[in-house]
Amino acid sequence: MPGGLSVMNFFTIVIIAFGMSADAFAAALGKGSTLDRPRLIEAIRAGLVFGLVEAVTPVIGWAAGLAASGYITAVDHWIAFALLAVIGGRMIWDSVQRPAEQERPKRHSFGLLLMTAVGTSIDAMVVGVTLAFLDVHIFVAALAIGLATFAMTTIGIMVGSIIGGKFGRIAEALGGLALILIGTNILIEHTIFV
Repeated sequence: MPGGLSVMNFFTIVIIAFGMSADAFAAALGKGSTLDRPRLIEAIRAGLVFGLVEAVTPVIGWAAGLAASGYITAVDHWIAFALLAVIGGRMIWDSVQRPAEQERPKRHSFGLLLMTAVGTSIDAMVVGVTLAFLDVHIFVAALAIGLATFAMTTIGIMVGSIIGGKFGRIAEALGGLALILIGTNILIEHTIFV
Protein backbone atom coordinates (compact mmCIF):
# COMPACT_ATOMS: atom_id res chain seq x y z
CA MET A 1 0.00 0.00 0.00
CA PRO A 2 1.23 3.57 -0.56
CA GLY A 3 3.24 5.37 2.10
CA GLY A 4 4.71 2.20 3.58
CA LEU A 5 1.40 1.02 5.09
CA SER A 6 1.34 -2.75 4.58
CA VAL A 7 -1.86 -4.78 4.27
CA MET A 8 -1.11 -6.36 7.66
CA ASN A 9 -0.69 -2.95 9.27
CA PHE A 10 -3.91 -1.76 7.61
CA PHE A 11 -5.98 -4.60 9.08
CA THR A 12 -4.24 -4.24 12.43
CA ILE A 13 -5.11 -0.54 12.49
CA VAL A 14 -8.76 -1.21 11.55
CA ILE A 15 -9.08 -3.81 14.31
CA ILE A 16 -7.43 -1.49 16.84
CA ALA A 17 -9.66 1.41 15.73
CA PHE A 18 -12.91 -0.47 16.26
CA GLY A 19 -11.60 -2.09 19.44
CA MET A 20 -10.80 1.33 20.85
CA SER A 21 -14.23 2.67 19.90
CA ALA A 22 -16.12 -0.05 21.82
CA ASP A 23 -15.90 1.77 25.18
CA ALA A 24 -16.98 5.02 23.54
CA PHE A 25 -19.95 3.24 21.95
CA ALA A 26 -21.03 1.82 25.32
CA ALA A 27 -20.64 5.24 26.95
CA ALA A 28 -22.60 6.87 24.11
CA LEU A 29 -25.45 4.41 24.61
CA GLY A 30 -25.59 5.47 28.24
CA LYS A 31 -25.34 9.16 27.42
CA GLY A 32 -27.96 8.84 24.69
CA SER A 33 -30.36 7.13 27.09
CA THR A 34 -30.43 10.28 29.25
CA LEU A 35 -31.44 12.54 26.36
CA ASP A 36 -34.93 13.35 25.17
CA ARG A 37 -35.07 12.77 21.42
CA PRO A 38 -31.74 14.39 20.54
CA ARG A 39 -31.32 15.74 17.04
CA LEU A 40 -28.75 14.14 14.78
CA ILE A 41 -26.57 17.24 15.16
CA GLU A 42 -26.26 16.49 18.91
CA ALA A 43 -25.15 12.93 18.16
CA ILE A 44 -22.63 14.25 15.62
CA ARG A 45 -21.40 16.82 18.17
CA ALA A 46 -20.84 14.03 20.73
CA GLY A 47 -19.18 11.91 18.03
CA LEU A 48 -16.80 14.75 17.18
CA VAL A 49 -15.81 15.27 20.83
CA PHE A 50 -15.25 11.56 21.44
CA GLY A 51 -13.56 11.04 18.06
CA LEU A 52 -11.17 13.95 18.52
CA VAL A 53 -10.19 12.91 22.05
CA GLU A 54 -9.81 9.30 20.96
CA ALA A 55 -7.60 10.37 18.03
CA VAL A 56 -5.36 12.59 20.15
CA THR A 57 -4.78 10.23 23.09
CA PRO A 58 -2.91 7.49 21.18
CA VAL A 59 -0.57 10.17 19.82
CA ILE A 60 0.04 11.38 23.39
CA GLY A 61 0.61 7.77 24.46
CA TRP A 62 2.93 7.19 21.52
CA ALA A 63 4.99 10.27 22.42
CA ALA A 64 5.06 9.18 26.05
CA GLY A 65 6.04 5.68 24.98
CA LEU A 66 9.02 7.13 23.22
CA ALA A 67 9.91 9.20 26.28
CA ALA A 68 8.84 7.60 29.55
CA SER A 69 5.93 5.18 29.37
CA GLY A 70 6.33 3.91 32.93
CA TYR A 71 5.19 7.18 34.45
CA ILE A 72 1.96 7.39 32.45
CA THR A 73 0.97 3.73 32.60
CA ALA A 74 1.41 3.82 36.39
CA VAL A 75 -1.61 6.11 36.87
CA ASP A 76 -3.69 6.21 33.67
CA HIS A 77 -6.03 3.41 34.74
CA TRP A 78 -6.79 5.15 38.05
CA ILE A 79 -7.70 8.36 36.22
CA ALA A 80 -9.99 6.49 33.81
CA PHE A 81 -11.64 4.59 36.67
CA ALA A 82 -12.22 7.75 38.73
CA LEU A 83 -13.68 9.73 35.82
CA LEU A 84 -16.00 6.96 34.66
CA ALA A 85 -17.08 6.02 38.22
CA VAL A 86 -18.01 9.63 39.02
CA ILE A 87 -19.92 10.14 35.76
CA GLY A 88 -21.62 6.73 36.00
CA GLY A 89 -22.49 7.27 39.65
CA ARG A 90 -24.02 10.63 38.80
CA MET A 91 -26.13 9.04 36.04
CA ILE A 92 -27.41 6.41 38.48
CA TRP A 93 -28.10 9.07 41.12
CA ASP A 94 -29.96 11.25 38.60
CA SER A 95 -32.07 8.31 37.42
CA VAL A 96 -33.20 7.65 40.98
CA GLN A 97 -33.59 11.25 42.14
CA ARG A 98 -35.15 12.90 39.08
CA PRO A 99 -38.90 13.40 39.46
CA ALA A 100 -40.89 11.34 36.94
CA GLU A 101 -42.37 14.46 35.37
CA GLN A 102 -39.01 16.20 34.88
CA GLU A 103 -37.98 16.31 31.25
CA ARG A 104 -34.75 14.79 30.07
CA PRO A 105 -32.28 17.22 28.48
CA LYS A 106 -31.98 17.48 24.71
CA ARG A 107 -28.17 17.77 24.84
CA HIS A 108 -25.18 17.26 27.12
CA SER A 109 -22.77 19.98 28.16
CA PHE A 110 -19.43 20.07 26.40
CA GLY A 111 -17.67 19.53 29.74
CA LEU A 112 -19.60 16.34 30.48
CA LEU A 113 -18.94 14.99 26.98
CA LEU A 114 -15.25 15.84 27.28
CA MET A 115 -14.88 14.17 30.71
CA THR A 116 -16.61 11.02 29.46
CA ALA A 117 -14.51 10.99 26.28
CA VAL A 118 -11.28 11.35 28.28
CA GLY A 119 -12.36 8.56 30.61
CA THR A 120 -13.06 6.15 27.77
CA SER A 121 -9.94 7.13 25.81
CA ILE A 122 -7.33 6.16 28.42
CA ASP A 123 -7.01 2.74 26.77
CA ALA A 124 -6.22 4.50 23.49
CA MET A 125 -3.35 6.27 25.22
CA VAL A 126 -2.00 2.93 26.42
CA VAL A 127 -2.35 1.55 22.89
CA GLY A 128 -0.39 4.58 21.69
CA VAL A 129 2.39 3.67 24.13
CA THR A 130 2.58 0.16 22.65
CA LEU A 131 2.43 1.51 19.09
CA ALA A 132 5.63 3.41 19.83
CA PHE A 133 7.39 0.04 19.91
CA LEU A 134 5.74 -1.40 16.78
CA ASP A 135 6.09 -0.59 13.11
CA VAL A 136 2.75 1.23 12.88
CA HIS A 137 2.27 4.72 11.45
CA ILE A 138 0.88 6.56 14.52
CA PHE A 139 -0.97 9.29 12.64
CA VAL A 140 -2.79 6.80 10.40
CA ALA A 141 -3.69 4.76 13.48
CA ALA A 142 -4.88 7.87 15.36
CA LEU A 143 -7.00 8.99 12.42
CA ALA A 144 -8.56 5.53 12.09
CA ILE A 145 -9.30 5.38 15.83
CA GLY A 146 -10.82 8.87 15.74
CA LEU A 147 -13.03 8.11 12.73
CA ALA A 148 -14.22 4.78 14.13
CA THR A 149 -14.99 6.42 17.47
CA PHE A 150 -16.84 9.29 15.78
CA ALA A 151 -19.05 6.82 13.90
CA MET A 152 -19.66 4.52 16.88
CA THR A 153 -20.41 7.40 19.27
CA THR A 154 -22.83 9.06 16.87
CA ILE A 155 -24.67 5.76 16.41
CA GLY A 156 -24.54 5.09 20.16
CA ILE A 157 -26.14 8.42 21.07
CA MET A 158 -29.03 7.86 18.64
CA VAL A 159 -29.62 4.23 19.64
CA GLY A 160 -29.27 5.14 23.33
CA SER A 161 -31.91 7.84 23.01
CA ILE A 162 -34.36 5.28 21.57
CA ILE A 163 -33.64 2.92 24.45
CA GLY A 164 -33.93 5.79 26.94
CA GLY A 165 -37.22 6.88 25.44
CA LYS A 166 -38.68 3.42 25.93
CA PHE A 167 -37.10 2.49 29.25
CA GLY A 168 -36.29 5.91 30.78
CA ARG A 169 -34.80 5.67 34.26
CA ILE A 170 -33.79 2.02 33.88
CA ALA A 171 -31.79 2.80 30.72
CA GLU A 172 -30.15 5.80 32.41
CA ALA A 173 -29.20 3.73 35.47
CA LEU A 174 -27.89 0.91 33.27
CA GLY A 175 -25.89 3.45 31.25
CA GLY A 176 -24.32 4.74 34.47
CA LEU A 177 -23.61 1.19 35.60
CA ALA A 178 -22.01 0.47 32.20
CA LEU A 179 -19.63 3.43 32.65
CA ILE A 180 -18.66 2.22 36.12
CA LEU A 181 -18.08 -1.29 34.75
CA ILE A 182 -15.94 0.07 31.90
CA GLY A 183 -13.84 1.99 34.43
CA THR A 184 -13.59 -1.07 36.69
CA ASN A 185 -12.56 -3.23 33.73
CA ILE A 186 -9.81 -0.76 32.81
CA LEU A 187 -8.61 -0.77 36.42
CA ILE A 188 -8.61 -4.57 36.65
CA GLU A 189 -6.83 -5.00 33.31
CA HIS A 190 -4.07 -2.63 34.40
CA THR A 191 -3.61 -3.82 37.98
CA ILE A 192 -4.36 -7.55 38.06
CA PHE A 193 -3.51 -8.72 34.53
CA VAL A 194 -0.29 -6.74 34.10
